[in-house]
Amino acid sequence: MTNDSRRRSLFVPLLLLLLALAARAQTFGNPVIGYDEQFYLLVGDRMIHGAIPFVDIFDRKPIGLFLIYGAIRLLGGEGTLQYQLVALLVAWATALLVWRFATLLTTRFGAIAAACAYLIWLNFMEGEGGQAPVFFNLPMIAAAMLVEQAVRRRVVTLRSGLLPMLLVGVAIQIKYTALFEGIFFACLLLWTAWRSEVGPARVAAMASCWAAMALAPTLAAYFAYAAAGYGNAFLFANFVSMWGKIPDPPMTGIVGLLTIVVILAPLLACAAFAPPSRDDAQASSRRFVLQWLAAAIAGMLVMRSFSTPQYAMPVLVPAILAAAPRLGKPGGQRKAVWLILAIAFVIAQLVLVSLQKLKGRAPEAARIARAATPTHGCLFVYDGYPALYRLTHSCLLSRFVFPGHLNMTNEGSAAALGVDPAGEVRRIMALRPEKVTMDDPPFERVNLKTYAIMEQLLARDYRLVFAMRTGNRRRLVYRRSD
Repeated sequence: MTNDSRRRSLFVPLLLLLLALAARAQTFGNPVIGYDEQFYLLVGDRMIHGAIPFVDIFDRKPIGLFLIYGAIRLLGGEGTLQYQLVALLVAWATALLVWRFATLLTTRFGAIAAACAYLIWLNFMEGEGGQAPVFFNLPMIAAAMLVEQAVRRRVVTLRSGLLPMLLVGVAIQIKYTALFEGIFFACLLLWTAWRSEVGPARVAAMASCWAAMALAPTLAAYFAYAAAGYGNAFLFANFVSMWGKIPDPPMTGIVGLLTIVVILAPLLACAAFAPPSRDDAQASSRRFVLQWLAAAIAGMLVMRSFSTPQYAMPVLVPAILAAAPRLGKPGGQRKAVWLILAIAFVIAQLVLVSLQKLKGRAPEAARIARAATPTHGCLFVYDGYPALYRLTHSCLLSRFVFPGHLNMTNEGSAAALGVDPAGEVRRIMALRPEKVTMDDPPFERVNLKTYAIMEQLLARDYRLVFAMRTGNRRRLVYRRSD
C-alpha cells in the first residue's frame, strides 16, 4: 500500500473519531448526564462487589447491558469518564459501519456524510453518553450488513444466517427491543431462501437454527440464574414486570412521539426524495434499508414508549442509511450538505448545553455528593441522581435503587415491581436512612402516594441541610434530626 492510499484509507476513520470526540467532549467527566446510564454504572459497580442484578438490584434491562458496565468498572478509575470513552468508541465503530454500508447506497461523499450525521444525531436523542441503544446499534448494523449481503446475492444457506442471528441475540441482551428487527432479518432471509426454491423442510430447519442462535444469549442468562436458584427473579424482572406498569397519560406519549418525529424528520425527508438507483444491486440494497427502517419504526410503535427521544435510537441507523442517497446526490451540493451538518452539529451542542443546565454538571454533582454522603448510616435517593449511591459509596437499603421505580406513577403497582411501592417506601424510611434526597418541585408524573409518605416523614424526622438549583428544580438533601 502506497503512502497516498494509506492516508486515504485512514482519512474517514480519523475524521469520524475526531467528530465523535468533538460531539461528546463537553459531557466528558459529567456523572449525571443521563439518569439511566447513572443507574447502569451503579449496577456495574455493585456487580464487581458481589451484587446480582434482578436479585439484589431490580431492573428490567437485560443482563448483557449490566455486564458491559461491570466490565467498564474493571477498567479502574472513578467510572464516569471510562464509560463515556467506551461509549464513544462504540458509537465511532457504529459510524464506521454506517459509512461502509452506505457505500452500497450512494457516493463516497454521501457515505461519509451519513456516518457524520449518525454521530451528530445521537446528541439529539440523548445518545451523548452510554444509553443502551448506543451499544446495541453496533451488533444490529453488523447483523444487517450480513443479511443485506445474502439477500442481494440471493444466496441464503443455513450458515449465512447463523452469525447475524447470534449478533441479534447479543443485541437483545443489551435491550430487548432489538427482537423486532431481528424477526425482520430472519423473515427476510427465509423469504429469500424460499424464493430460491429451497425446500420447506430446509426452510424450517433454517428457521429453527436461527431462532436458537438469536435466543441463545438470553437462554444462557436464564439458565445461569436458574442454576443459582434465581430463575423466578430473572423471569419476573425481564419478562413479567413490564406488563404490570401503568400506562403513561396519552398526552405524554403524544408529545414524546411528536418530538421524535421532529428529530427524525430531516432524515426521513431525505429518504423520501432519494435519487434513482444506478443499478439493480444498489436498488436491492436501498430496498433492504427501507424495509429495515419500517421494521424498526414498527418495533418502536409496538412498545409505545415515547417519553424520551432515546426510545427512537434503534430507528436512527436505518433512517440515516435511508437518507444517505440524498446526501450523496450528484450535482455540486457538497457544500450545502457540509453546511447543514455543521448547523446540525452546533444545534446538537446547544441541546447538550441545555440538558446539562437542566440536569447538572460535574461541579454540581460533586457538591450534592458531598452534602449527601452519610457518615453513620445510608443514603436514600427517593428523587434525584442515581449516581449518588456510587459517588457517596453509600449502602443500599432496598432492591429498588433506581428512583423512578418508587417515585413514578407508571411504576405504582405491585404487579410492576413485585412489591407495593408505598409499602416499600415506608419500609425504607423505617430503616432510618441518615440522608435523603428529593427534588422540588417533584417530577410531573410523580407517584402521589409515595410522595405524600415522604413529605410526612421528612417533616417529622428530618431537616433540610442542602439545596441546589439545576434548571427549574432544586436538588434537596435532608438529614435525620436525631
